[in-house]
Amino acid sequence: MAHIPDGILSLPVVAGGAAACGAALWVSLRRLASEKVPHAAVLGAAFFVCSTISFPVGPSSVHLMLSCVMGILLGSAVIPALFVALLLQSIFFGLGGLLALGVNTINIAVPALFAGSAFYWLKGRVSDNSRALLAAPLAAMAVISTGALVFFSLLLSGSEYLPAAAVMMATYLPLALLEAVIAVVIIRFLMKVAPEWLD
Repeated sequence: MAHIPDGILSLPVVAGGAAACGAALWVSLRRLASEKVPHAAVLGAAFFVCSTISFPVGPSSVHLMLSCVMGILLGSAVIPALFVALLLQSIFFGLGGLLALGVNTINIAVPALFAGSAFYWLKGRVSDNSRALLAAPLAAMAVISTGALVFFSLLLSGSEYLPAAAVMMATYLPLALLEAVIAVVIIRFLMKVAPEWLD
């Protein structure tokens, strides 16, 4: 699960995550256009709802993230959208820690940004009918990348977390397949009803 609670990560990892998140928020908020705010609010709320519903996978559990879709539709605005959603989840439901908020935000937002950027870089190179299919590998990549960042966050905090981190990483594989399918459905739907969201 991408919600790392407090008391697990080492101080250097927490401090590094907070610094990186703070810098990313500062840059993204300076670039945030007013017309993107409603989109960010809607998609942040969708993430909030989806990620509070966990599904057991082996000894761990996973939840939908929609990070690829958020990266495609929001660009850098995905950072404040995820930050606010994760903050509210931590306060109201105890999902993830307040001290680990920076790390949790970076672990999800960075893959989302890369997936969104890759989609726009690639979509001009394929036919209109194939554009929605681009979301499948990008969504899977975003999920696996988040899993890898969670893995390394735990590993950097202590080698004793290696077995648990490895098991957790494996649970992201079925989630990656599910997110790939969902991303294609959402992008294909938006191409038909709201193509301006993808400009």
